[in-house]
Amino acid sequence: MKIGLLSDTHCFIDSHIYEHFVQCDEIWHAGDIGNLETANKLQQFKPLRAVYGNIDGYSLRQIFPKNLLFTVEGMCVLMTHIGGYPGHYEREIYPLIVENTPDIFICGHSHILKVMYDEKLKFLHINPGAAGKYGFHNVQTIIRFDIKDKKIDNLEVIEMSKDFQKELT
Repeated sequence: MKIGLLSDTHCFIDSHIYEHFVQCDEIWHAGDIGNLETANKLQQFKPLRAVYGNIDGYSLRQIFPKNLLFTVEGMCVLMTHIGGYPGHYEREIYPLIVENTPDIFICGHSHILKVMYDEKLKFLHINPGAAGKYGFHNVQTIIRFDIKDKKIDNLEVIEMSKDFQKELT
């Protein structure tokens, strides 16, 4: 299964996302979607699994959960928006991580791309950075990867526009 992973779109879907995710089977969104229209655009393009983020309003919180635990191709995935990173997980999510011990832990919020293995808890931690235009990040990033036979393969970090901040001024 080919996955397209993004976070922190904040109501904006860069047209390049569709190009990069055209071969994906599903899109996973780690929160701060922004509005229902943005979620609908993604759902119309590919099946969407998502969690709500801290900027997401009532309508999105009624559709998407705060935390999402699921299994794909034999791998347990835990996704949330505000999760922290290895050694510094958010207090609220840490018990859920320990109780469920995912193979992949996905979060967003920081707008900082991180892909790292948690040696202590033995899982892959992924934060895809920010795909939207709003925030302090300088590069829009998304991630694409395959899950097959209980393994992640072909993980790609994709940088999109580096000058989108200029477009805002």
